[in-house]
Amino acid sequence: MTTDPTVGVVLVDHGSRREESNAMLLEVAAMFAQSSPYTIIEPAHMELAEPTLQTAFDRCIARGAEQIVVHPYFLLPGNHSREDIPRLAAEAAARRPDVPYVVTEPLGLHPLLGQVIRDRIAAALAENS
Repeated sequence: MTTDPTVGVVLVDHGSRREESNAMLLEVAAMFAQSSPYTIIEPAHMELAEPTLQTAFDRCIARGAEQIVVHPYFLLPGNHSREDIPRLAAEAAARRPDVPYVVTEPLGLHPLLGQVIRDRIAAALAENS
């Protein structure tokens, strides 16, 4: 796996009033960093918690990113992944028009989600047996 030090990745979830939910995004970012060719990875919350998408975008640039990929950490597409996050990303990018950015699709119908569902079912059945 070849690292790419020029790409910053922002993993953005909704944000929650529950700190344990917000902390889980930090764990997701750490897990992703261990299996990813990207070395600049920052978590962000769309609302309700820090860091914001603007903060994460700025941190990526401060760490040397020359382009940014914003990934909505959502299961399905909806208003947040199709409208709110692209708008927030555009607002964050407005400060640095020299740094290109893209917004990915959410997790959606990725084939590996079937395995995740099977693992969750197996764990639930094991707990209840």
